[in-house]
Amino acid sequence: MNRNLQLFKYIISDLLSASLAWACFYVYRKLYIEPLKFGYSIPIEFGTRFYLGLVLIPLFWILLYYASGYYREVFRKSRLAELWFTMRITFIGVLVLFFGLILDDVIVNYSNYYRSFIALYLFHFVLTYLPRLIITTDITKKIHKRKLGFNTILIGGNDKAVETYEEISNQKQGTGNIFVGFVNVNEGNEFLLASKLKHLGSIDDVKEIIRKYKVSEVIIALEYTEHDRIESILNLLIDSNVAIKTIPGMYEIFTGKVKMSAIFGTPLIEISHHLMPAWQENLKYFFDIIVSLLALIILSPLLLILTLGVKLSSNGPILYRQKRIGKNGRPFIIYKFRSMYINAEVNGPELSSKDDQRVTPFGRFMRKSRLDEIPNFINVLKGDMSLVGPRPEREYFIHQIMKRAPHYIQLLKVKPGITSWGQVKYGYAENVDQMVKRMKYDLLYIENMSLYVDLKILIYTFLIIFKGKGM
Repeated sequence: MNRNLQLFKYIISDLLSASLAWACFYVYRKLYIEPLKFGYSIPIEFGTRFYLGLVLIPLFWILLYYASGYYREVFRKSRLAELWFTMRITFIGVLVLFFGLILDDVIVNYSNYYRSFIALYLFHFVLTYLPRLIITTDITKKIHKRKLGFNTILIGGNDKAVETYEEISNQKQGTGNIFVGFVNVNEGNEFLLASKLKHLGSIDDVKEIIRKYKVSEVIIALEYTEHDRIESILNLLIDSNVAIKTIPGMYEIFTGKVKMSAIFGTPLIEISHHLMPAWQENLKYFFDIIVSLLALIILSPLLLILTLGVKLSSNGPILYRQKRIGKNGRPFIIYKFRSMYINAEVNGPELSSKDDQRVTPFGRFMRKSRLDEIPNFINVLKGDMSLVGPRPEREYFIHQIMKRAPHYIQLLKVKPGITSWGQVKYGYAENVDQMVKRMKYDLLYIENMSLYVDLKILIYTFLIIFKGKGM
């Protein structure tokens, strides 16, 4: 399935629909609204303002759709959900255009405003939703007729896996799952599912299997006695860009964790990779970029002072570069002002402590107010970090933490941050024990991610900086 081609269809459709809707609205105003204002018929002339709107307004709509997450998933769309989504986003977009472009018009009475708003809404909604409905219906029919689908593997090999495979395969309408095989969890050579599906290997090979078979969806179908393995399986799949689903037990059904997406589909719990709504994720990203740019510009005089301070206080480079582990386990180079003497880790990786003799006097000053971390804004602009997120650690210490707390890997689901809930609540960690204690706050952050929480953490971070209690 060519995702880029499907995405192209939706974007071109939305661009043309937005252009046509604006053209229809422009003509409507010339024919019905402006004659009421001037008292005579207005000739329809397509001037500079019309053509400018024909270009800029569709771009505004595409940006709005992108920010709201409409283009995030182009194959798994529900026509009913798409109807409701288009209605809501059209209302928001028309509201913005109305107050930005229409409200300052001279009118005879306020009914003209209502007519303009309703007309623009109806033009845009109808002309946008109908092509979307056609495109979505076409792909849905192909999936239901099993002409298109997603490469899928089952994790599990016995009764529950067989039951899940048969239930999905025997659906009257295709679900889009093209099973390429199954992966076993427990040791053994004989599995009930082997008579129906190809045995691809064990759970330890799952990442390579996903890559080799271009898997798009993973369904976890374990026996009840194997449910203690689910957390470790999810940890293995944390950096795999696949849809993950699992069969529910009665507890999940009674607690409302099972959400139906199709009347005739098999009830499954979908493990979402997205911890925030799409519009919040995109707004967080834009906020990160804008704040980082402004910070580097506004703080440029301070950057010069700190540069001189580092250079004059001790020998060595001004910036300290170190490999850290970021989102999905990808390594990156973090930038900080050097706060230690050179060769501080000649005996191997070592965490800093309160009275660490390796820290220079000027470095101690920077650490108290966290000024040494200002170059982290460069990492944010590069896309390695966010303003708020779990602090990135070195691979050496991550291995040590994982031995004590395997669920640390959950922190790698998000971009690391310049500041974090764990750092605000606990401060810098001087040993692995403290890192494990601090971790629980970062796990809480991941489970409660929102722009509101980010804002609170940033406010508390600023208070710590101004009080000089960073170290």
